[in-house]
Formats: sequence, structure tokens, C-alpha cells
Amino acid sequence: MNLSQLNELSLSNVGDWPTPVKAVAIVILVAAVGAGLYYFDTSAQYDRLMAEQTKETELKKSFESKQAKAANLEAYEQQLEAMKESFGAMLRQLPDKTEVAALLVDVSQTGLAAGLEFKLFQPEAEVQKDFYAELPIKINVTGHYHEFGRFVSGLAALPRIVTLNEVKIDAPPSPPGKASSSDSAGPQLSLQATVKTYRYLDEAGVK
Repeated sequence: MNLSQLNELSLSNVGDWPTPVKAVAIVILVAAVGAGLYYFDTSAQYDRLMAEQTKETELKKSFESKQAKAANLEAYEQQLEAMKESFGAMLRQLPDKTEVAALLVDVSQTGLAAGLEFKLFQPEAEVQKDFYAELPIKINVTGHYHEFGRFVSGLAALPRIVTLNEVKIDAPPSPPGKASSSDSAGPQLSLQATVKTYRYLDEAGVK
């Protein structure tokens, strides 16, 4: 079969085509049909398959995470109970409204017991936070370094939470014509600070 015979082929007499030509035409037709099926049907199914496989992987990871949490549920519950107990202990260190006056006396007595002399002890207005209120107290005391140390240690030893803030220490001015006094304990100093105590707000207080 030569090229001149190929040129003589016509679609109107396909049955008369030579066998090799028919075979080639069938192969081309099958390939075209297969390509069309893949493009219009199989390709979309493949995309859906890939999406489902990705979803399956994500679901497996989610399942493994939840399974790990479920396996450690008892440990989580024990940890939660421990946190509740710790939080309750901290709340018990916050006085209620009826205990505030006694706490202020404790702060004052702690300073006096340390040997300090109060020049100012001024409780200020409460500052409300989420579930507690701050009670700032402006103080100005005079004494020596070791007395300041005893005062700070005494505040830390109180059964309630008390913090010392905005601390400023300097030497008080001497009277005119008189040098500043000092003894074996060191020079007399002045301490200005804001002592903060804290009060727990019950539901009515929060509202």
C-alpha cells in the first residue's frame, strides 16, 4: 500500500479499506473515546478521590488527637481538681469586706513591730478588677535598712496577700543647722511606698 492508495480512501466506503488501515483507524478511534471518557468522567472522579483522601487524613489526625485526650481524661480531671484546690487556697488569702479593717491594722502593727515610725498611713479608694479589688495604702515611714527588711518580711509572713509597690527610699532632710543623725544601725532613712492588699469580690460585688 502506497500514499496514492491512502489518498483514494473515502469515508463512504470504509468497508473496502485495507485491513491495516482499518486497524489503525480503530486504534485511533478507541484512543479518542478513551481520552474523552477520561476528560469528562474519570478526571472528575480522580479529583473527588484526592479530596476524599485528604479529608480521610485530616479525620485520622482528629481521631488520634481525641483518642489521646480520652486516654488521658483521668489525668486531666485530677489536674483540674488540683488547680481548683490551688485556686481556692489563693482565694482564701483574699480577705472579705469584714476582714479588711483587721488587715489594715495588721499592716500597721507589722511596721511598728519592725521599729518603723509612720509619717503617713493613708488607705485609698478600692480599684476593682475581674473578681477581686485592690486596696492601696500610701505609707511613709522612717527607720533603718534592717528595720525596712523586717517590715517587708513581716508583710510576706501575713496570712493574707500583701504586696509592696512603688518603693522609694531616701534620706529625710535634716533640720536647719543640724547634721543628719546616724547611729550604729546606719543612717535614718525614709521609705515611701504603696502597700496593696486584695479583697475577694463575691457575685454581688462583681455586679
